[in-house]
Amino acid sequence: MISKETVYFEKPGPENSADCLTIVKRLVEEGAKNVVVASTRGETGLLFAEGLPAGKAQLVVVAHSAGFAGPGAVEFDPGKSRAIVARGGKVCQATMPFHSVENAVEKKYSGTLPASLIAHTLRIFGQGAKVCCEIVMMAADAGLVPEGEEAVAVAGTHWGADTVMVIEAAASRNFLNLKVLEMAAKPRE
Repeated sequence: MISKETVYFEKPGPENSADCLTIVKRLVEEGAKNVVVASTRGETGLLFAEGLPAGKAQLVVVAHSAGFAGPGAVEFDPGKSRAIVARGGKVCQATMPFHSVENAVEKKYSGTLPASLIAHTLRIFGQGAKVCCEIVMMAADAGLVPEGEEAVAVAGTHWGADTVMVIEAAASRNFLNLKVLEMAAKPRE
């Protein structure tokens, strides 16, 4: 039997980011080799790049793809991207597996397709839980986290970080091989 602690935040939101960083630092000290962090504009990614011990784990910061917020729009701050890379991290801007082609078809034809059902089901555990699964697949799709390896995934509800999970990585084409191994932190609300 393995006994692990799960932290439950009273409310979701960016006020939990520093506590999530503390949790991830502990997991890295315990041997985690891959850390994957969701970051829309770069603030959360840079927080983790600056806060994690250098050289202990590979940091991958995952952002929205270009065009997510509108035609040609890039939300991720290029200065923050450079700062993350300068600290040894990698930045991945990619299409979200649960929010892409199917979303466009649903809007046009008013239906619900499998990827949306999966996304809504994962949101039962919280928005951050859905995003954690998604960013690990995005990092695996980009070749930045090997399939089958464990990754500490960090995401939030809208902004900042409020969810930490340990996930066995799988590429989106192998979604059914993705395994949530641990829930280290999540909002209770």
